[in-house]
Amino acid sequence: MHELGMCEGIVEAALRRADGRPVRGMRVRIGGHPVDPEVIEQGVRVAAAGTAAEDAALDLVLEPLAVRCGRCRARTPVNSAAALAACPACGSVDVESTGREDVVLESITVDAPVGEPAGGPARD
Repeated sequence: MHELGMCEGIVEAALRRADGRPVRGMRVRIGGHPVDPEVIEQGVRVAAAGTAAEDAALDLVLEPLAVRCGRCRARTPVNSAAALAACPACGSVDVESTGREDVVLESITVDAPVGEPAGGPARD
């Protein structure tokens, strides 16, 4: 189950960036093969249990791969393994996958450090 390892990595990265502050939100972009958002959300909750990210809201942005057909030129999102083997539009096996396979923690929302106003450090 590679999703759990991915979720653990997301939480670990958020905690490193938070530098001890409670994490209130995470925005994560996942590109590549289709994933079930509910599985990812549950995996992040499990990985974050007992940490400073335990109650963080999760904003997922999913960007699945697509295939481009060499015969009919259709560009189709990949929603199954079969779509990687043959064009869903015409059935040709002359397909090329496009898109990125990556996981990016785009941003986190954290509490302000103790003694610092929510808008940032005090300035004179």
